Amino acid sequence: MISLPVIGTETEVKRKPDWLRVKLPVGKEYAHVRSLVDNHKLHTICESGNCPNMGECWGAGTATFMILGNICTRSCSFCAVATGRPLAVDTDEPNRVANSVKLMEVKHCVITSVDRDDLKDGGSIIWAETLQAIRRESPQTTLETLLPDFKGQWDNLHRVLAERPEVVSHNVETVKRLTKQVRIQAKYDRSLECLKQISDFGLRTKTGIMLGLGETEEDIIEAMDDLVANGVHILTLGQYLQPTKNHHPVVEWIHPDQFAKYKEIGLAKGLKYVESGPLVRSSYHAEKHLFDF
Repeated sequence: MISLPVIGTETEVKRKPDWLRVKLPVGKEYAHVRSLVDNHKLHTICESGNCPNMGECWGAGTATFMILGNICTRSCSFCAVATGRPLAVDTDEPNRVANSVKLMEVKHCVITSVDRDDLKDGGSIIWAETLQAIRRESPQTTLETLLPDFKGQWDNLHRVLAERPEVVSHNVETVKRLTKQVRIQAKYDRSLECLKQISDFGLRTKTGIMLGLGETEEDIIEAMDDLVANGVHILTLGQYLQPTKNHHPVVEWIHPDQFAKYKEIGLAKGLKYVESGPLVRSSYHAEKHLFDF
């Protein structure tokens, strides 16, 4: 078992390797998307999650929208999104998101949200209404949803699945052995059941895992076996980046060659698509996951 370094000590891994360098977001298309997000008061996981690909994705005129506010009811040790008591649900949010998707002429739209454990429906009503609004305003736009686990209340999950987005994702985030450290209020087996529910619904099922949190190759292989057994089609693997010194430390920088190895292993085990690389995030190259199988 790998011992985790104490945050702030000399043993903490600090220096990023060369393969993790990214360019600052610039360009006309990025500025256009930036203005839309600001003007329509949208919350994007690109910003709240400090995504390293924001420049590339927004520069291409695409974005991942985060609904149900920007305050999460959970306090995962890896996540930069604020934790606390969320504001009241904004019932006009579905229309605002749909309007922005239409203005941006988005072809493939990714929607995610904070966890709203404070709500009886887990936010699923706003989720469903957002998908309906986007389909109404932009019927040619394909949809991907990165969903919470709804605390295992599957009726709430099914409310969203009934809208039949083209891709449905729920991230396990890490391996089974580290789940209690990394996702304090989540459960590994509950996430697997969530993915099984999605797959059994007949939808293209996707999940993501961060590397560098202290997992071993054996842990990743075990996770892949679990994912395949529960009907997952698409897996994303990326390097964990510590948002602040108060978050879970980076235990290891995973070399690109190891990411390539994991891709080969995942495909050999039956996953249909594996997006694997240091800068990969859940919605990175999301449009590819519609057409490659």
